[in-house]
Amino acid sequence: MNWILISGLSGAGKSIAMRALEDLGFFCVDNLPMTMVPALVEQVRAAGMDRERRVAVVVDARGAGRGLEKFSDVISQLREGGINPQVMFLEAEDNALITRFKETRRRHPLTSKDCTLSEAINRERALLAPLRENADVVIDTTHTHLYQLRDLVRQRLYESAPNGFSVLLQSFGYKNGVPQDADMVFDARCLPNPFWKPELRSLTGHDEAVARYLEDQPEAAKMLASLKSFLDEWIPAFEQDNRAYLNIAIGCTGGQHRSVYLVDKIAEHLSAKREGVIVRHRELG
Repeated sequence: MNWILISGLSGAGKSIAMRALEDLGFFCVDNLPMTMVPALVEQVRAAGMDRERRVAVVVDARGAGRGLEKFSDVISQLREGGINPQVMFLEAEDNALITRFKETRRRHPLTSKDCTLSEAINRERALLAPLRENADVVIDTTHTHLYQLRDLVRQRLYESAPNGFSVLLQSFGYKNGVPQDADMVFDARCLPNPFWKPELRSLTGHDEAVARYLEDQPEAAKMLASLKSFLDEWIPAFEQDNRAYLNIAIGCTGGQHRSVYLVDKIAEHLSAKREGVIVRHRELG
């Protein structure tokens, strides 16, 4: 039986993630106290659903974080019963969360007359810290729109490699901030920038003209070779450490040319050797 626990900050996209899993055929339960998860497992088994359905449960800080302190005990109980759930945690930067609540005019579940929105977000982060620390997948949705998040959920939790280990390669622009969920960050801003070539400015790292330009730069060829060698050596070490995923981010100034080119080339290199390689170009949408 395939079980997924979804948690994260209010406004970070848990409802979108749950709907994405529903579309994939998961039986989804929202806003369940952590201490009731084992009872749900027994109900699913009693109904005979464990042989044919996948289950996703949203547990979060609504209702003053009901039972969140029992997270480790509940996970241990589930594993003893033969269930090893994947835990996905969604988060975003404070400014993004505040903007979303203002735009939707929704109330944060932890706000009160004595607790501002910013204070509620900080309190929620503290309540959910144990879940984040033990999550198999952490997704930062600060710069992610609805459709991108749906795709990420499908890829990270449902379309991973047969052994359950996936590698996410993502390009980004430093001008929009470093991805907070990255395990490794590499900086490509030292490479010659195609942006300063008028004929390349409107193109991206996907385009052949940009690729040819970068392939003609010795620095770009050297960095690409170094990254391939480094990742070939160290990805297996992370995989053997019983991790579910590895998030590798490569950035340049705008996230349009150099980082996109490098991510595409490295993804091509890794995909020839392993399954579960996922590519995301944050600034290209």
